[in-house]
Amino acid sequence: MQFVTIFRNPCIGMRLMRRLIGVPFLFASLYSFPALSVPLTLEQAWQQAEQANPLLRATQANLAAAQGELSDAGALLWNNPQISTERRSLNVSQTGQPINNKDGVSGLSQTFEIAGQQGIRQRAAEKNFAAIQESIAETKRQVHADVEQRFVRVLSLQLRIQTEESTLKLIEDAAKAVGKRVAAGEDSRLDGNLANVEAERAQNQVSILREQLVQARVDLSALLQMPPDQIPEVTGSLDVEISSYTLGDLLASVARRPLLNVLDYREGAARGRVELERASIYPDVTLSLRYGRELGVDNKVASLSVSLPIPLFRRNAAGIGRAETDLTQAEIEKQAASRDVRVQVVALWGRFSNLKDRVKRLKESVLPSLEENQHLSSISFREGEIGLLQLLLVNRQVLDGQRDLLDARTELRLTQVTLEAAAGWQPARDMH
Repeated sequence: MQFVTIFRNPCIGMRLMRRLIGVPFLFASLYSFPALSVPLTLEQAWQQAEQANPLLRATQANLAAAQGELSDAGALLWNNPQISTERRSLNVSQTGQPINNKDGVSGLSQTFEIAGQQGIRQRAAEKNFAAIQESIAETKRQVHADVEQRFVRVLSLQLRIQTEESTLKLIEDAAKAVGKRVAAGEDSRLDGNLANVEAERAQNQVSILREQLVQARVDLSALLQMPPDQIPEVTGSLDVEISSYTLGDLLASVARRPLLNVLDYREGAARGRVELERASIYPDVTLSLRYGRELGVDNKVASLSVSLPIPLFRRNAAGIGRAETDLTQAEIEKQAASRDVRVQVVALWGRFSNLKDRVKRLKESVLPSLEENQHLSSISFREGEIGLLQLLLVNRQVLDGQRDLLDARTELRLTQVTLEAAAGWQPARDMH
C-alpha cells in the first residue's frame, strides 16, 4: 500500500524513478570515463605543452639542420682539398737483361672560390638560422595561445555547470514545495507537472554541459599530449587583468612579432641565395701541386698547375631563376602577412572593446537587478504572494542573465588571447 501511494504522487514518483534509473548510469560512467588528473593551472599547462606538444617539438627539430648549415658555411674553405698518388713502372730491355724502372708521384689540389661565395653563403646561413629560431618562438607563442584558449573553454564549462547546478537546486526546491501543495490540494496537478518538467529540463541541461566538458577536457589533453587514461581538470580564474594597451601599442608590437621576423629573415636568406647563384657564374680556380721522381732517371720533379673552367655554355641560368623565384615568393609572403596581421589586429580590437563594454554592463546593471528579483520572488513564493509561473519566469531570467555574463566573460578572455597573439604582445601572465 505504501508503494502504491508513492507512485500515485506524480512528484515523488518521478523523482524516485529518476534516482533508481540513474544508479546504473552512475556506476557505468565511473568505468567509462578516463580518470581525472590533479587540477592543472594555466602555467602548468603551458609547461606541459612546451615539453610534449608535437608541433613545437617538430619545429625545434629543424634547428639541428640550420646549425649544420651554419657550421659548414663558416668553414675555412667550402671545397675540401684532394690528395692524389700515382705509381708507374716501365720495363725495358738492355743487352738482353730486363730493367725494371719505377717511379711515384704525389699531388695535392685545392679549389678556391673567387667571387666571394664564402661570405655570401655564411650570411645566408645566418639568416636561415635566425629564421628557425624566430619560427620556434612563434610556434611557442601560438601553442601558448591554443593551450590558453582550450584551458579557458574547460574553465568556462566548469563554471557554467556550477551555475546550472545552483539553478537546478532552486528549481528542485520549488518542485518539492509545489509537490507538497499538490498533495495538500492547494495547487493543481498542472502546477506540479510544470515544476517537474522545469526540473527535468534543468537536469538535462546540466547533463549536456557535462558531456561538453568531457570533450573540452579531451581536446586540452590532446594538445598537452597527456596519457590516454587521464583528462585534465583545470583551476584558475576566468577573468584576468587586462593590460592598459591601446590599438597603437598593439600595432607597434606587430613589427616585433616572431612571425614577421621569420619572414624577414627568410627574405634575407633568399636574397643571399640569389647572390650565391649569380656568383657561381664565375669559375672556381683549382691549384694542384705534384711531386715525384721521373721514370728512368733519379731526378725528382715538382710541378704546380692551375685549372680554370671557361663559362661559355652553361651560366647557371636555372639556378639563378629558381633563387629569384624563391626571393619573389618570400617578398610577397612577407608583404601579405604584414598587411593581414594588422587588419586582424584592428578587427579584433573592435570586438575586444565591445566585449569589455558588454561585460561591464552585465556586471553592473543587469545581473544585480536579476539577483534581487530572484531573492524577492523566492520570499513571495514561500508566502504565497506569487505562483509557480512567476517564480519560474524569474529564475529563468536570472539563469539567462548568468549565462549571458559567463558567455561574455569567456568570449572576452578568448578574444584577448587571440588579439595579443596576433599582435605579438607579451602579456604579463605569459612571462614565466
